[in-house]
Amino acid sequence: MKNLLITFNYKKMKNILILLFTFCSLLSYGQNETNPIERKGFVIGFGIGGGAISISDSDQEVPFDEGQAGGSFPNLKVGWMANDRLAILGVYAGMGYEYDGKDRSFDAFMPSVQYWIKDKWWVNAGAGLAMDFPAFYEDNIEDEDWNFGGSVAFSTGYELIQKKRFVLDLQTQLQMGSANLSDNKDRDVVMLSFGVGFNWY
Repeated sequence: MKNLLITFNYKKMKNILILLFTFCSLLSYGQNETNPIERKGFVIGFGIGGGAISISDSDQEVPFDEGQAGGSFPNLKVGWMANDRLAILGVYAGMGYEYDGKDRSFDAFMPSVQYWIKDKWWVNAGAGLAMDFPAFYEDNIEDEDWNFGGSVAFSTGYELIQKKRFVLDLQTQLQMGSANLSDNKDRDVVMLSFGVGFNWY
């Protein structure tokens, strides 16, 4: 049950993503192009998906020697449109993983900038506070380490559905971070995720 919530089997994750992308493609077919998106004011959105994550502690002989599949949710973004192509955002993103037989999560809160290169294609870059902590449903989480550090992320997305104040997009993100452990070691993380985003302007 725990693994279903955070860390996904590769085949299950792939099937879920294929279903999501197919569903989004069907929704986008035949949408009304005469009703353009209005990007202005307050922005809020969330994404759901999955991908690959690699964890490496500084005492490992071979860094990033083992990767695993992980779930990515809710990947929140909140902010304001500076103009119709530029948004200033606060982004919360990360991924769950398994470490020493227990589920954990490596997340980050990052101020970021999102820019629309084309009408439906955007890019986003940000940096901020990284947090490495136990999954909330694990037993005795008060005895588990909470670690903090820094993280950077680069993402891009393509908007499949554009309504007046709503957008559904496909997105991918590369996130890298490092957290300071209690024993003067570091935990480095690299993750690549793919998913679907739901956004309101």
